[in-house]
Amino acid sequence: MGTEKPTRPSFSARPAATSFAAGPPTTTPFLSSGPVVGSQASGYRPTPSSTSQAATPFWSSGPVVGPEASGFRPSPPARFSDPSLPSMPSANAPLTAGPFQRFTTPQNPSTAQAPPVRPLPVGQPVFSSPVQPPAGQVPPASFRPQSQLPSVPMGSPPQSMNSAPVHANAPQPLLDSSFSASRPPFQPSFPPPESTYPAATANLQPSFPGYPSKQPNAVPQAPAAQSTFLAQQGGYAAVPPTSYPPFRAQQGGYVPPPPVAAPLGLHSREQMQHPGTGPPIGAIQGLIEDFSSLSVGSVPGSIDPGIESKALPRPLEGDVEPNSFAEMYPMNCPSRYLRLTTFGIPNSQSLVSRWHLPLGAVVCPLAVAPDGEEVPIVNFAATGIIRCRRCRTYVNPYVTFTDGGRKWRCNICSLLNDVSGDYFSHLDATGRRIDLDQRPELTKGSVEFVAPTEYMVRPPMPPLYFFLIDVSLSAVRSGMLEIWFKVVAQTIRSCLDELPGAPRTQIGFITFDSTIHFYNMKSSLTQPQMMVVSDLDDIFVPLPDDLLVNFSESRSVVETFLDSLPSMFQDNVNIESAFGPALKAAFMVMSQLGGKLLIFQNTLPSLGIGRLKLRGDDLRVYGTDKEYALRLPEDPFYKQMAADLTKYQIAVNVYAFSDKYTDIASLGTLAKYTGGQVYHYPSFLSIIHKDRLRHELSRDLTRETAWEAVMRIRCGKGVRFTSYHGNFMLRSTDLLALPAVDCDKAFAMQLCLEETLLTTQTFNVIGVKKIASDESVLINQRYTSSSGERRIRVHTAAAPVVADLGEMYRNADTGAVVSLFCRLAIEKTLSHKLEDARSSVQLRLVKALKEYRNLYAVQHRLGGRMIYPESLKFLPLYALALIKSTPLRGGYADAQLDERCAAGYTMMTLPVKRLLKLLYPSLIRIDEYLLKPTPLADELKRLPLAAESLDSRGLYIYDDGFRFVIWFGRMLLPEIARNLLGQDFAADLSKVSLSEQDNEMSRKLMGLLKRFRESDPSYYQLCHLVKQGEQPREGFFLLANLVEDQIGGTNGYADWILQIHRQVQQNA
Repeated sequence: MGTEKPTRPSFSARPAATSFAAGPPTTTPFLSSGPVVGSQASGYRPTPSSTSQAATPFWSSGPVVGPEASGFRPSPPARFSDPSLPSMPSANAPLTAGPFQRFTTPQNPSTAQAPPVRPLPVGQPVFSSPVQPPAGQVPPASFRPQSQLPSVPMGSPPQSMNSAPVHANAPQPLLDSSFSASRPPFQPSFPPPESTYPAATANLQPSFPGYPSKQPNAVPQAPAAQSTFLAQQGGYAAVPPTSYPPFRAQQGGYVPPPPVAAPLGLHSREQMQHPGTGPPIGAIQGLIEDFSSLSVGSVPGSIDPGIESKALPRPLEGDVEPNSFAEMYPMNCPSRYLRLTTFGIPNSQSLVSRWHLPLGAVVCPLAVAPDGEEVPIVNFAATGIIRCRRCRTYVNPYVTFTDGGRKWRCNICSLLNDVSGDYFSHLDATGRRIDLDQRPELTKGSVEFVAPTEYMVRPPMPPLYFFLIDVSLSAVRSGMLEIWFKVVAQTIRSCLDELPGAPRTQIGFITFDSTIHFYNMKSSLTQPQMMVVSDLDDIFVPLPDDLLVNFSESRSVVETFLDSLPSMFQDNVNIESAFGPALKAAFMVMSQLGGKLLIFQNTLPSLGIGRLKLRGDDLRVYGTDKEYALRLPEDPFYKQMAADLTKYQIAVNVYAFSDKYTDIASLGTLAKYTGGQVYHYPSFLSIIHKDRLRHELSRDLTRETAWEAVMRIRCGKGVRFTSYHGNFMLRSTDLLALPAVDCDKAFAMQLCLEETLLTTQTFNVIGVKKIASDESVLINQRYTSSSGERRIRVHTAAAPVVADLGEMYRNADTGAVVSLFCRLAIEKTLSHKLEDARSSVQLRLVKALKEYRNLYAVQHRLGGRMIYPESLKFLPLYALALIKSTPLRGGYADAQLDERCAAGYTMMTLPVKRLLKLLYPSLIRIDEYLLKPTPLADELKRLPLAAESLDSRGLYIYDDGFRFVIWFGRMLLPEIARNLLGQDFAADLSKVSLSEQDNEMSRKLMGLLKRFRESDPSYYQLCHLVKQGEQPREGFFLLANLVEDQIGGTNGYADWILQIHRQVQQNA
């Protein structure tokens, strides 16, 4: 979302664990809160050697007390594949105390005084690396008895299982102390560019994946015999397979075997009380042999915390929409317009209370349709639009005709309506109209009705674009005015013939600094006339009839103004910004027609009404109950202005250009309540951002826009939508006011049950309907097209009512669930701390998985296995990515306040596909593609978002839909870099811009980037070049965004899965 400042990291370092003394090499770490499996799983676990330590690492579950608490932890695997780097021997090196180590214990604690108890932070699970002693040796470690531990595989249960009793009391998620927003800013240290990525197993977690810190005075450990227990990233151990659990063969019943390695520090009560007891050595040796004989099978669609992280499910194919109901309900509207979080509507409130995930829908009413699938337009002309007399539902595919075609029954309220003579048609033997094929409103889930005059409050208004431009000193220095001449003026000229409703389009301009400048550009003039108003307390509009002109008629005057604008203010030294008075002046000019107001703001408003002050620099506020106020508008003026703008059908788009604080939280309110959008350009530089500004402004001006729109969703009896999320003004309990809406805007809403449902429900966008066996949703959107035609777009969808919770989970739509999750979490940051918003996501995920587990675990003896619905297999990963996203992550040091607020405004409007791509971007290796003479596009495969996916010999593209990051490996063939970068291939990449070179390889790359951009043109991806080892840019642009890695004290994917599993098991 714009170019970030590479010198300011957006993440904090992970606290390093403190030093410890190495234990005996023969200790067998079967310490686990997870499963201990095998034919003779006895529940015993060994005790780490009693060695003193300065401080223990963060335990994964519960405290460990006593001097025997060990500090061992496995190291991550090699994070980069670099053949030039030799592998290092395994060693247990002493951990160095990090600057944020908070839980310290005295040196050499005595038996009389145990170290203090440590809670488990969210982001710091610690795992033991399984070690098998050399052949013929018996481990001399002492063991302590513990309670029998359940096994931990995950998978989907058989669909034929019945419900088990539900345990409602779900535990609160554990909070990560590293997310404390009140910590001081952190400046991470990076290794020099020549540092390597050794494939070594070390015990110190580096601050970045692939960047291990040096560990002096490593204590070597006796080499262990080759074991099947290989330490995996995040402490996961994979074991070779022999048998499968009983439910694996069932449909959706993927239940892999449990892991054998789990975190240290999970001792039973008996172990803590009797530190010297242990089982006979022979039993332990037998247990080791049993573990060695275990096997793990890989089943598609399954999750197993015991398998290496590569086996975990990832959405590498992007958003996969559920298609089963498209076949069951072929008359539903396409999913690009409406997606329900589950296509099994619960029949009772008790079922809703056990669902735990958001229950609702995501609507994108004007989504772009592929060629050949355009929404059909229906004009009833003299007949008038067919609607139900009682509930006003529009005729749709789920109404039924009776009495020989003379009556039709409403699928919302079941009222019998008369069929007019002009609309009458006979029925065939099956009760269908014989003209059904000629009636798209009765066969298509999405249609547009041409509205007659009674649907118009006033004549359709022309498209109107009004520009409010900051011309203060900071705008001149940043190059914003210069780019206006080079980009904005050229863009407006090029878009003249492409503007929707071009012959009718109106345009106007206001500039401001400490005064307000109006421009008369009527067609009879040869050049524009500027009028200055300096009274900011009593704003008036000079020549109100000449400030808005027809663009086609006054084209020459407008072009003259655009050409002269940079020179008019190039010597301006006025540092003040009277944004509030200028906004009121623009409102006064536009109030007669409405339209779209485009604001170009470069500095913090400082004069007149709506002036703002610098916020967010007080670190003491972060992490307190007052933190959320920073993300709310400081002055109520902005929300009141947004309400007035909406009332007069004015939508606001904010283009914010600044490298300083401009209070996006306040300015963005104008876009939030008027159906607009926020475009943020941090650290704006005209040479870098000109292409992005040109593209986004051009799309803003030329995309099809619905003006003066309202939207309503109707449902059948017993179902009601209760809350709405997105950019709009709620005019009544269910009517959304949208002064302007386009194909890039999506809205989410939650529904509730008011009574028990006995029939299937149908949903219509702009209304919702109910039919005899389904619940239907009808979404109706009434708007004026750019051509001046009033239309009503109606989307209809039906879904079955279910009485089984398992059916709800199996019919869930991950994309819709994540979209609602995202909007709810972002809105929670406006009333709570960031930590509370992150915890709410984790808590609802744990409750949902626990509830699903309770359906099957007891009756079918699944024990400690973690099961999940196949439809939601990607939900844990998306939840982790959401927690790490810009609006929710970390605290003060992890994202600038403006950047965080701008990201929140953007994510609140994104359609499902774009949001999922932003949360889990694409990582693609392209060097092999570029080297092939005739490459195929299908050869480009997405890779997991982890540093171990990066090969130092490769060239990669990271694409989140808002920017490209091209990563050059250290050992990339020199000719590739030379062909792509020309003479700058050896220069500092931060000063190099990618451009097409005169060779085939460069043309391939530029063509590839163009194809990626054209696949979704709603935003423009700026291209950033990063070289391996180039810090801090590599960490900022790429490594910190690899959501599967442990960065800044947050969980990695594998650790996150295991932590969620443990919380699901608690009190289950």
